[in-house]
Amino acid sequence: MVKAKSEAEWAERASLFLKAKLKESEVTYVELAKRLKKHGFAETEASITNKLKRGTFSATFFLACIAALELEGIALEDI
Repeated sequence: MVKAKSEAEWAERASLFLKAKLKESEVTYVELAKRLKKHGFAETEASITNKLKRGTFSATFFLACIAALELEGIALEDI
């Protein structure tokens, strides 16, 4: 099992994971905002930028991003 040492480490890992998946998928923050609208989120490029820079966002935002990127089979070891 993957163990983070602090909440801050979990936040950093989640943010880095999403940034990496966006890069792999060649999805911009603008495109992610459009995709998130389909999942009921009203995000902008700036709001996504700020969330990922700070590393603080809700679990629902994280899960919606995974759904918007159509990622499957994510394991904790991947994060």
